[in-house]
Amino acid sequence: MASAQGNPTRMELTRQKKKLVTALRGHKLLKDKRDELMRQFLDLVRENMALRRRVEAGIRAANRNFVIARAGMSEESLGTALIAPKQEVYLEVTRKNVMSVEIPVFACRTRTPDKNDIYSYGFAFTSDDLDDAVKSLADILPDMLRLAEVEKSCQLMAAEIEKTRRRVNALEHVIIPQTQANIRYISMKLDENERGAQIRLMKVKNILFL
Repeated sequence: MASAQGNPTRMELTRQKKKLVTALRGHKLLKDKRDELMRQFLDLVRENMALRRRVEAGIRAANRNFVIARAGMSEESLGTALIAPKQEVYLEVTRKNVMSVEIPVFACRTRTPDKNDIYSYGFAFTSDDLDDAVKSLADILPDMLRLAEVEKSCQLMAAEIEKTRRRVNALEHVIIPQTQANIRYISMKLDENERGAQIRLMKVKNILFL
C-alpha cells in the first residue's frame, strides 16, 4: 500500500481500479482452470488405479506361466527359444495440451502386423505354458504403455494444479485485498482533499464578502 499512500491521485485510483478488475477476472479464470484440472486429474487417478490392477494381474499371470514353462523345459531350451526375438515394437511419443499442461501420448506399432510373430521359436520343442507366457506379456503391453502415459500425466497435472492453487491464493489473499485497500485509501484521501478544498473556498468567499 506504500505506493498508493505516496501518490493518492485520481490517475492512481483509476489504475488501481483497473488492476482490481483484472485481478478479479484472473482469479475467476484460474479458479475455473484449477477446478477443471482437478476433475480431469481425478478421472486419470481412477483410470490409473484400474490400469495398475490389470497390469499387475497380467504380469503375475505371465510370471506364473514362465515358471511353469521353465519347470517343463530345460534352461538351455528355454534360453534358446527366447534368445532371438522375431517381432519388434516401436514406441511413438507425442504430446497433447490439456489446460496448458503438455501431457505425453504413447503409441506403439510392430514391425509386422502378424500376431504370431511374437513367438520367436518353433512350437515343436516348446511347451504350451511358454506360449501362454509370451502371449500374456504381449496382451498386457498396451495397458503398460497406457499406465506409463497416465502416471506421467498425473504427475504433470498435479504440479500444474499446485502452481495454479498458489496463484489463486496469492490473488485471493494478497493482491485483491491489497488493491481494495489501496482503492479505499486513495478514495478517502481524495475525499479529504476535496472537503479541504471546499472549506478553503468557503473561507475565501467569506473573506471576500465581509
